[in-house]
Amino acid sequence: MVLGFVACKSVTEVAPNTVKEEEGIVYTIREGQHYADKNSLKELHVSALKFEVTFDSSAIYTSATANNQADINKLYGLSDCNTSHHTNSARFGWRWYNNRLELLAYTYLNKAWDYKLLGAVPIGQKVPLELRMEDGSYTFKLYGQEVSMPRACEGPSAGYQLYPYFGGDETAPHDVTILIKDLE
Repeated sequence: MVLGFVACKSVTEVAPNTVKEEEGIVYTIREGQHYADKNSLKELHVSALKFEVTFDSSAIYTSATANNQADINKLYGLSDCNTSHHTNSARFGWRWYNNRLELLAYTYLNKAWDYKLLGAVPIGQKVPLELRMEDGSYTFKLYGQEVSMPRACEGPSAGYQLYPYFGGDETAPHDVTILIKDLE
């Protein structure tokens, strides 16, 4: 009797909009919501935030109102200067705009918000980011390029963590998942 053996490979398929929890924290902004889950109050006194972010295909969306497509969603950052985040804060922003995923520097300085485009990033790849609190300025770093924006105070941050948020004035059009891994 002849026995035949066939080599079999096990293939695990991963849905295009899923990320692995063990590689960091997966934040989910549910359809129709602004705020992500896992957004507990966390006080911060740091000189820098260093993290990796991975966006999956859920970051691709079309706004209900065309003019809102340029709105900036919020990624990760902090309030500062012992004030609310609508007074003084710094965080990375993101949006699906011009058929690409853009990251932005986004700040409030004495209640006035401002932003600067940092660049486009790929879907499905880890993107290292850094935000440094310096005397009188924030420095945002993406792929070795740095952008500075004014800051109202000096020394380490004095505030609380800011988590993923969808909007502008529109809510998430579908569930959005974002993987963030703190590096320090």
